[in-house]
Amino acid sequence: MAETEEEDDYLSMTFGDASVTQSETSLQRTARLKKEAAERGRVPSKAELAERQKAAREAALATQIDSSNKGAKMMAKMGFKGGALGRADDARTNPIDLQMKDDRGGIGMDGEKKRKVREAAEAADVGEKRQKVGLDEFRERSRAEGEEKRAEGLMWGAMKVLEGLEADEQKFDDAAQAEKDGADHEANGVRSESAAEKRANRLRDVNVLHRPLLKQRQKKERELKMRYDLNNSLSTRNDAADSDEDHEASFDRRTEDLDDEDSELADFEALSPAERLEKIVMELREKYHYCFWCKHRYPDAEMGGCPGLTEDEHG
Repeated sequence: MAETEEEDDYLSMTFGDASVTQSETSLQRTARLKKEAAERGRVPSKAELAERQKAAREAALATQIDSSNKGAKMMAKMGFKGGALGRADDARTNPIDLQMKDDRGGIGMDGEKKRKVREAAEAADVGEKRQKVGLDEFRERSRAEGEEKRAEGLMWGAMKVLEGLEADEQKFDDAAQAEKDGADHEANGVRSESAAEKRANRLRDVNVLHRPLLKQRQKKERELKMRYDLNNSLSTRNDAADSDEDHEASFDRRTEDLDDEDSELADFEALSPAERLEKIVMELREKYHYCFWCKHRYPDAEMGGCPGLTEDEHG
């Protein structure tokens, strides 16, 4: 049987260029259609809608007005032939800028809000500065109060040291005077008050640099006497009347100087604790060669080995 058609020569067939991009496959097309359907079915958010409206509004405002515009047609009916509106020096060629309000505030509300925000910021700035200044003042005041309290404690300690040194200095003189007074009164059987006791009972005779110590003791004795009088007023014992009178007389004798005016002591107590401490320290050094900071009494006025007069010099 004769062949009516020639057989295909597969060996001589040529294929297309491999570099040419093939069309999308059925799977890719299905995925694309699903993605587009999902995008069309998605409900845009408020932010996206607002962004779209803003873009459309800006595009409309950027479009020049032509004869096809409805507003231009209305103006043409009223005689407007084109060009600028207004005076020659202040003619307007573009529409008035549109300002959208998204809130319910009235006209000028934005300016009022900005003013309040600005005033609040200024008040906050002032308050911050005031708080910083107040904090610095508080720290400085606390530091000063701490230093004053420490100086006061050191002052009372220096007073006790000065009082002890003066008592030691007068010890031998008082012993000799007591021996003499005792010999004079021993024959009569009367015990006289010692020189130390007399001096201790007289506030004005004490060195003003440690006189506040004696004043404190006399105040305590006065309070003790007041309590004693209160307890004694509740007692009905008559057999102890004589002893009570002697006891009250001793209290009166030791506290009688408290009611007298002492200008020297008042001037001394008017000084700051640091100034009073300085005076006591200098008295200890000049009179007894004693350094309050070294806690040592030197043999001579040179005070060799002492670093200096102040606490800072002693490290």
